[in-house]
Amino acid sequence: MTESYSNGTEEQILNRDERVKQLKNTIDTLHIAEDISKNGYLITSSELADLMDINASAVTSRGEEWAWRNWIVSRVRREGNQILWQLERVN
Repeated sequence: MTESYSNGTEEQILNRDERVKQLKNTIDTLHIAEDISKNGYLITSSELADLMDINASAVTSRGEEWAWRNWIVSRVRREGNQILWQLERVN
């Protein structure tokens, strides 16, 4: 009986550790987005997709301007075969 309780506790700890790790990754992502926004950097569709953890085609299919978390994402221009996006912080 102690063994199954112990395994359940270990499982809960692992789940909690995994959740905390995911939360830290989310915070890192938000800090990166804030830096991009604050510094006026333009990023490509693939970079934006990596930041949002989605497929690049999902980025381009969303249109010219849309909201993501605390930012408005706007299609700014095209450079060669790359679409460049800007993040603008909304409060």
